[in-house]
Amino acid sequence: MILRNILLTVVAILPFSLMSQSELGEFKIITYNIWNGYDWGKDQERRGKVQNWISSQAPDVVALQELCAYNPEKLQEDANAWGHGYSVLLKTTGYSVGFTSKYPIELKEKIVDGMHHGALHCKTNGIDFLVVHLHPGSIARRREEAGILSAKVDAITKSTSKYVVLGDFNAHSPFEADLYDPNGYLLTRLRESNLGKGLNGNLEDGDLDYAVMSKFLSLPLFDVVQKYTAGLAERGSFPGRVLGEVNQEATDQLLSRMERIDYIMVSPWLSEKCKDAQVHNGPENWFLSDHYPVSATFDLKD
Repeated sequence: MILRNILLTVVAILPFSLMSQSELGEFKIITYNIWNGYDWGKDQERRGKVQNWISSQAPDVVALQELCAYNPEKLQEDANAWGHGYSVLLKTTGYSVGFTSKYPIELKEKIVDGMHHGALHCKTNGIDFLVVHLHPGSIARRREEAGILSAKVDAITKSTSKYVVLGDFNAHSPFEADLYDPNGYLLTRLRESNLGKGLNGNLEDGDLDYAVMSKFLSLPLFDVVQKYTAGLAERGSFPGRVLGEVNQEATDQLLSRMERIDYIMVSPWLSEKCKDAQVHNGPENWFLSDHYPVSATFDLKD
């Protein structure tokens, strides 16, 4: 009888113990733009390779962009492949975002109004996440979206110190303005393709726009990759080398127009807990997507 009571006590305590470990241990985040939902579902080989790579990283949560031709069941298949029992999809049309986790997910909001692709607000493991994919072709629209999302972050800060905004921002950090050669291939190429578009394009007066990321930084949110990397060779998240064949560009051309537009932005509290962050733009990811994945690892112990 005594042994039975002891066993019942252990069984009752175990879930709380596991929850405590998940909340207070090492915690890894990945964000990945998977490029047109693996060609709208036709490229299953690439999908399998991305699943394998994410699984090898053993993340606690994953944010995904460009989930084209996806439904909730398909996203959960991906989540299962890297050991996540929980997932949320924004929508089943167009360019969706999604979120997967080892831990139960509370869907807080699907943010669609005023957004080009939309965003997800989810909570898992005691942390609020905003998964974003901002407009790819308009500074004006990205600034509007940044305003909408900033208001969401302001509301989140009223109840917690643990929050993350992550995904494909299609925007540049003011802290990296000096890394972009004003006469280099990237800006020369952008000036040609954005001629006459003004703020409805991707340049303002012939230069990159830094207002969008400045908006997020001012909340404040902290750019964890900046802390652990140096230069665009380490930080560049776009374009992936897979675009060389698509665009008939040489490798040196692709490398000369590397830019960082994918970010993991975190609250001051989480910034202090961060122990590593990087853009995975090495050979293992050269041909898996047109974007490179970004990761950040935290030690959540007090």
